[in-house]
Amino acid sequence: MLTETELRHYREDGFVVPDFRLPDAKIDEIGENHARLVQSHPQFTDYCPTLLSYDVSFLDYARDDALLDMVEQILGPDIALWNSSFFAKPAKVGSRTPWHQDGEYWPIRPLATCSVWIAVDDSNSENGCLQVIPGSHQRRELKSHHVNNAKGLALPLELDEDAFNQDKAVNIELEKGQISLHDVYLMHASEPNQSDKPRRGMTLRFMPTTSIYRRDIEMKMGGSALTQQRSLFLMRGRDVTGENDFRIRPLSSG
Repeated sequence: MLTETELRHYREDGFVVPDFRLPDAKIDEIGENHARLVQSHPQFTDYCPTLLSYDVSFLDYARDDALLDMVEQILGPDIALWNSSFFAKPAKVGSRTPWHQDGEYWPIRPLATCSVWIAVDDSNSENGCLQVIPGSHQRRELKSHHVNNAKGLALPLELDEDAFNQDKAVNIELEKGQISLHDVYLMHASEPNQSDKPRRGMTLRFMPTTSIYRRDIEMKMGGSALTQQRSLFLMRGRDVTGENDFRIRPLSSG
C-alpha cells in the first residue's frame, strides 16, 4: 500500500516512486517474455504499444495484488486495465520520447488513468530514464501538442515549447524491479539510450470504470487497426458506467 506521504506526493506532483519492488524472478520472467515477443515480432525491438494484442500472458503481471492495491488507492475500487506497453530502449539505439501528456493520445472520457511503470532494467539518466515536470497535472487540462515526425522518436506528438518549462524537469531513476506511478495529465519525456546497457520498461495502464473507453472516437484521435484490437479487462469491482466494452478482441497475427 502507498503510505500517506507517498499518496500525497502523487496527488501534488503527479507521480510517485513507492517503497516497493517486484521480485527479481518476476522481473526476469517479464524480460524473457519480452525477448520471445521480439523474436516473433522484431518490429517491437524498441517499442511495443499494445502488448496484450500479441501476448495476453502479460496480463498476469497486472493481476499483482500489491500493484492493484496501490492503483485502487489512487483510482478507487472499480478498475479496468485498458492497455500495456513495452519501452525497450536497446543500448545505443533506444528512441527518444518527446515531451507530451498521455491524455493527448487516449480516448477515455472523462479522462482518467494511472500508469504503472515497471523497471525491467535499471533506469537512469545515462540510459534514458523517464523525465517529468512535477505538478504539471494539477490543472487537469491538456496543453497544445504538435506532430513531430522526426526519426528516432517513439511517439509522434510533442508539447509546444511554450506549454511548459523544461527547466523544472526531474529524472525518475529506478533500480531493476522498482516501479513508478504517474497521472494521465503529467508532462513527461525521455532521452534516447546512448549507453551500453538496455533500458527496458513495461507500463500497465489502468482506468476507473467511472470513465468509458470510447472506441467510437479512438480512430478520430489517430488510432489504427492495431489499437482497435485492444481488449479491456475488469481488474477489480464493477463497470460503474455499464458502457465499457470488455469483449476480448482477436489477437493480431501480424
